[in-house]
Amino acid sequence: MSTSTQNVSLAGKVAFVQGGSRGIGAAIVQRLARDGAAVAFTYASSAQKAEELASSIEAAGGRALAIKADSADAAQLSAAVDRAASHFGRLDILVNNAGVLAVAPLEDFSLEDFDRTVAVNVRSVFVATQAAARHLGEGGRVITIGSTNAERMPFAGGGVYAMSKAAVTGLTRGFARDLGPRGITVNTVQPGPVDTDMNPDSGDFAESLKQMMALNRYGHAEEIASFVAYLAGPEAGYITGANLTIDGGFAA
Repeated sequence: MSTSTQNVSLAGKVAFVQGGSRGIGAAIVQRLARDGAAVAFTYASSAQKAEELASSIEAAGGRALAIKADSADAAQLSAAVDRAASHFGRLDILVNNAGVLAVAPLEDFSLEDFDRTVAVNVRSVFVATQAAARHLGEGGRVITIGSTNAERMPFAGGGVYAMSKAAVTGLTRGFARDLGPRGITVNTVQPGPVDTDMNPDSGDFAESLKQMMALNRYGHAEEIASFVAYLAGPEAGYITGANLTIDGGFAA
């Protein structure tokens, strides 16, 4: 990985990405590493993908650490944050990317799915941010991947998911107040439909979503990662407490 041909705006920084082995998370891990950061990331079950991602970053001259941790398990997640800070000697950037999506009619939505959604989409943001705050210093960054569905939920069955992402916007505003005096920014990135395994850019559901978008296309994981990289970088130091939408006009 030649430093002469890449942006190394994050050189010397250490990032922790919870939920980083695939999809948007993997794109974020790759982008932060490309920009010069050492990156630790968690995975819940995709061990092979996680190790392959870490190996590819190291083969390109970067530094990466894959850590198995379930974001719904507070003890595992807190320990993973501490391990990352210990392994790399510091922590500068936290990206909360872990998320689950359960969609069902209100009458059929299980309490188990409700609790799992809250545990992963909301509680893990609190747990990881609290753990990271013990390590972050001046110039630190906390970035959470929310969803445009916090602002607009145009189909039935998505109420619990929308609630979880709306909750994240409140955490972001509050944590920005908590950590601002220490020079740490806290922001949320709210993607619209993005082409991933969880929500592929094909099929009837995808076509129906495209009709709601100004750009009539799904986003790419790399586009979300570039936004995260900007917020993690030195030029975004005056942005905090913001819930920033990148959704192709889905909520316009």
